[in-house]
Amino acid sequence: MKITAVNITVVAVPDPPLRNCNGVHEPYALRNILQVYTDEGIVGLGEMPGGMALKRRLDAFAQAIIGLDPFHLEVLRQHIMALPGARARDYGAFEVPCLDIQGKALNRSVADLLGGVVRNPVPFSAYLFYKFERYEGQEDDWGEVLTPAAMLGEAQRFVERYGFKTLKLKGGVLPPEEEIRTLRLLREHFGPDYRLRIDPNASWSLETALKWIPALEELEIEYYEDPVAGQEAMAEVQKRTRLPLATNMCVTEFAHFPSAVRLGAVRVILGDHHGWGGLWAMKTLGHYCETFGLGMSQHSNTHLGISMAAMIHAAATTPQLTYASDTHYPWQERYDIVQERFTFKDGCLEVPPGPGLGVTLDEDRLRHYAEIAAGRPSEARNDVEAMRRFIPDWEPRRVRW
Repeated sequence: MKITAVNITVVAVPDPPLRNCNGVHEPYALRNILQVYTDEGIVGLGEMPGGMALKRRLDAFAQAIIGLDPFHLEVLRQHIMALPGARARDYGAFEVPCLDIQGKALNRSVADLLGGVVRNPVPFSAYLFYKFERYEGQEDDWGEVLTPAAMLGEAQRFVERYGFKTLKLKGGVLPPEEEIRTLRLLREHFGPDYRLRIDPNASWSLETALKWIPALEELEIEYYEDPVAGQEAMAEVQKRTRLPLATNMCVTEFAHFPSAVRLGAVRVILGDHHGWGGLWAMKTLGHYCETFGLGMSQHSNTHLGISMAAMIHAAATTPQLTYASDTHYPWQERYDIVQERFTFKDGCLEVPPGPGLGVTLDEDRLRHYAEIAAGRPSEARNDVEAMRRFIPDWEPRRVRW
């Protein structure tokens, strides 16, 4: 079997005005959808963060894999990584569709190829965002969420609709005391059996991060994710608390492990197959975490069903991935570009039963969202400019609080 062509399509799907420390999500989320074709008629699917800049990059790397056997992943990796400027994420973009091809050719799931399912269903975390009401012309029945009380209402809907038992608050938006108050309301309402997390995205100063440790310890949060920037500052916080510090910012590749372990910077790594180099890299990350006594979860960015399926396969086959994975999927589920729909039960998803990733591209939806992307071309997501629609003088700051 040989790879004969690669097609990469930028799509833009509606995205609510979800807040973060940098600004707010744009009205449309960008994703790049990969279709890898073979001479046997099997097409493998992949998905990456979107925008024209990454598409041009992936188009260039795609030329290196034409004529290769999709089963020969190490050969494929060497071809890509030999090119100037190549990174693990460039290889990972093509590894996932090649695994999808392998599974379809063998009539086995990607989970089978990765060593077999060790957990099913796979638990996920509610991803709670403060948000503005809605973008003009878009449907959004969540309403404005800019107070602790409003966030409690959002969390209640997530739990009632999806059954999540883990609730992650995207912090760095309101003053820290208001975000701690939000966590208090969540704890008071849901009780001790629900797991709480907060992620200020490194927008807190070291002084602020240390100040709120007693409150967070009292609330018994599951982990404290990236309150500050950099391994050294994270290590200072970790020394002062019994809570595990988690990251998807200061340990994002294998080369970061030596210093992180030496400093004692974190106790939980949030892997991401998009950035770490594919699904086999996630398996390797699990072994690293086990070796150094670290916990493991999955990071999420705005994503659709192909990435959702890949995340399920990763979590289902990685024994060390014991923390519930993040997911944005509930915010985008109405706009998915795969025919299958993922239905959460008790905050969990089943491993897709079909061959490969177990999802099928909806060609009509792909074309529809590609037309939207073509009508508003963008190099990449820009939360700062989107925020200026609401606050004209908004300026990004690395440390906001």
